[in-house]
Amino acid sequence: VREVLIIASALSVQDPRERPLERQEAADAAHKRFADERSDFLAYLKIWAWFEQAVAHKQSNRLLAEECRKNFLSPLRLREWRELHQQLHAQVAEMGMRSNQEPATYEQIHKALLCGLLGNIGMKSVESNEYLGARGIKFFIWPGSPLVKKVGRWLMAAELVETSRLFARTVAGIDPGWI
Repeated sequence: VREVLIIASALSVQDPRERPLERQEAADAAHKRFADERSDFLAYLKIWAWFEQAVAHKQSNRLLAEECRKNFLSPLRLREWRELHQQLHAQVAEMGMRSNQEPATYEQIHKALLCGLLGNIGMKSVESNEYLGARGIKFFIWPGSPLVKKVGRWLMAAELVETSRLFARTVAGIDPGWI
């Protein structure tokens, strides 16, 4: 419950990572510390942990905002994410659910997310980098994802976005046996 609430609230607000046109390389370098080799979803957990630690050690709101900006993170979006998480946490507690005491495993987190993302799974084509998804759709991993060349044969995505092509954003490798 703990990890999925963090991820669900992150997916419900605008991404806190900023990438200004004039400083894209610096932003990408700063965001690498939050990247995960297997899952874009787990990057949200790393950002959350960083922000929680920054809040715990903050000397002032101004210094916290400066620290966020140094890491190319929007303090406003992080605050919005945190507030939404608190609301969801309160709702879950009201329903009688409790947070897990031990950290959830990769499999546990992604199985839980998969329940709500079944329409966004795909299997990699043998001939190309294209994925075949539900209802015969074909898509590619968004080129900005650190997982563009690392995801295995099967993946799930938080969203499918059509620009010049149909792209999967916020992806993770999955085991087809989980479905």
